[in-house]
Amino acid sequence: MELGSTMKTIEKSDATESLAAYATHAEDFPIVVMDHGQPIAALLSVPNADVETVSLSTNPQFLSLISRSRACQEKRGGISSQEMRRRFSQQEDTTDTLPTN
Repeated sequence: MELGSTMKTIEKSDATESLAAYATHAEDFPIVVMDHGQPIAALLSVPNADVETVSLSTNPQFLSLISRSRACQEKRGGISSQEMRRRFSQQEDTTDTLPTN
């Protein structure tokens, strides 16, 4: 494996260890598998991520949806996350009260 500054690369033809062995190395740094010098796959640690998060982060339809949403936000403007939290906080304050008889 060739050491980069924050990752390692390995040619596909040289990748003869088990996946488990490479996964153990990937806890410390990403491993990029190369085919004739071109990257074709990567193995990296995903701490604090669940299966759904990993799945969505590589789903082309989801990524397209996010991209369109960001473009719309830039073009039309929108509500900041801080403002949204403030609004939800106000809404919770009014819905948490029970009617009295």
